[in-house]
Amino acid sequence: AAIERDHGRAACHRFDHHETKRLRPVDREQQRMRARQKAGFLAVGDFADEAGYKSLAARLDKIDKERLREIQQHYASSPENYAKYADVERWLKRHIKKIQDLDLHRSPPKEILDLGCGGGFFLFIVKQFGHSVIGLDIDEFPLLGELLALFSVPRKVWTIKPFEPLPNFERKFDWITAFSTRFNRDREDRHVWGVKEWEFFLEDLARHLQPDGKVFLEINSGKTRSFYPEEVRELFRRRGAILERDYVYFPQLRRG
Repeated sequence: AAIERDHGRAACHRFDHHETKRLRPVDREQQRMRARQKAGFLAVGDFADEAGYKSLAARLDKIDKERLREIQQHYASSPENYAKYADVERWLKRHIKKIQDLDLHRSPPKEILDLGCGGGFFLFIVKQFGHSVIGLDIDEFPLLGELLALFSVPRKVWTIKPFEPLPNFERKFDWITAFSTRFNRDREDRHVWGVKEWEFFLEDLARHLQPDGKVFLEINSGKTRSFYPEEVRELFRRRGAILERDYVYFPQLRRG
């Protein structure tokens, strides 16, 4: 998703197609990447500077390693799919990239709400940069609760349902995030949110945001992209989102 940086940088960038078409394909792609970086736009997963990976060791030093070993040993032979999250280093590394792409590693302190926070990897790292965090998720998999406790990440237990508002957090947020969304469809994947469900959800998100608050969503579109229909994409565009693949970024969430 295109990510807007603060500090007075440009909010958009137009390519000079006359200049671009004379370049070789590799040069064109490099120019696009440089232009996106200059404009403050990065796709999650496409770019992360080397410092992000080097900082992983420092983040791990803040974790109770003895308790982590206990957790990993307990779930080492588990057949459950969610047991993969016991591989803490792998998931922290993945989320460091996301934090860099959102520019939260060099941002002033923000209030951040993460929907579907899982084991709290994203919130644990972002908390190290001085941000105030809270997650929201169901309490279904014991491992995820154990990881949240390990990371000292607060979570509000809640099930997001269509046409039902989020709970009251008694504060407004500078960022609301959701990675690899699952809440927009039922357990059997038979009912997927359409325009009306998303309209209600976006209106509800707006009431939890600071006036200049931002929203970043990573939609789990499914193998056939059936969980992310075109009419929903069009709704996001109308509400001011910048779209790239399954990433949805609202630099400012427009009210309906």
